[in-house]
Amino acid sequence: MPNGLLNPLKKDEKLIFFQQFLKHPLQIGSVIPSSPYLERRVLEMAEVRHCKTVVELGSGTGGTTKAILRCLPKDGTLLSIEINPRFHNIVKQIEDPRLIPHLGSAADLGSILDHYGLPNPDAIISGIPFSTMPEELGKGIIFEIARCLAHGGRFVAYQFSSKVYHLCNPVMGPCRKSMEILNIPPMRVYRWEKNGFKPTR
Repeated sequence: MPNGLLNPLKKDEKLIFFQQFLKHPLQIGSVIPSSPYLERRVLEMAEVRHCKTVVELGSGTGGTTKAILRCLPKDGTLLSIEINPRFHNIVKQIEDPRLIPHLGSAADLGSILDHYGLPNPDAIISGIPFSTMPEELGKGIIFEIARCLAHGGRFVAYQFSSKVYHLCNPVMGPCRKSMEILNIPPMRVYRWEKNGFKPTR
């Protein structure tokens, strides 16, 4: 893993993250960005090193976005979808030709992929808080993830609560679970793999 993964976010980015959490607590899953330890665990479970196309749902201030880019192959593409305009503007400043920052909702994943002419992703990484969103919205996002993911692709979600587990298991089946305690708060990390099923609502 590159040493750059352990570089902390700038203090002003942490402050912006906290301010946006106070303004939009239902959209943001934590009061501070992910720790380097959580980032590393997520990248390993998503097998980003072997991906050509990765989707990130909820980029925040871009800490995990940068970690994905450091791990992504040189010919890879990262589509980062963020619903918060302030966070989106920060991520837009990342200078990497492999990055496509998009302001929008994870519920529109399929149409966003079509808009950019991207193939079904090898991995979808999500930090959006399924525990605080309406049930139907959460189910709709999970359905889009399952529908759009490439065969053999991985969906990795890092969450404070287990809500995503209960939403996703009926659609994508059993998963691998892990816990990263070196994060504030400690985070559950789930991984599902798509193996030829056709998701139905």
